Amino acid sequence: MDGSEDTEILPAAVLSGAPIELQARTVRIYQPSKPATQSGTWGAHHWRMDWDILPKGHRWENPLMGWQSSGDFMQGTRLEFKSKDEAIRFAEKQGYEYFVQEPNTRAFTPKAYANNFLYTPKKLKLVRAK
Repeated sequence: MDGSEDTEILPAAVLSGAPIELQARTVRIYQPSKPATQSGTWGAHHWRMDWDILPKGHRWENPLMGWQSSGDFMQGTRLEFKSKDEAIRFAEKQGYEYFVQEPNTRAFTPKAYANNFLYTPKKLKLVRAK
């Protein structure tokens, strides 16, 4: 965007002088999932915005250690917002193209330990130890 487009909001990148490479990037807005190592959902209440990886890659292998290196200056950058609407408003204000990735909802079925001992009219199952 160069400021000549007919939009309600003037993108901040037009006034800030940000490089074209940053203005043309697409951002992803999503709600992070619960970590597999934790049982709580504390970190999953906010929304996150990060930049997609560059289409050409701009990656190479570091000859000293063999690690992957990148020339992408936005690679590890992410922003956190309290709501999805705040993240969308910020992306529109900056003039970024964005897409929203909706979170998957978990199906929770309440269970009780006592249900393991309820009587069900089925054929009696014989269990032999030896």
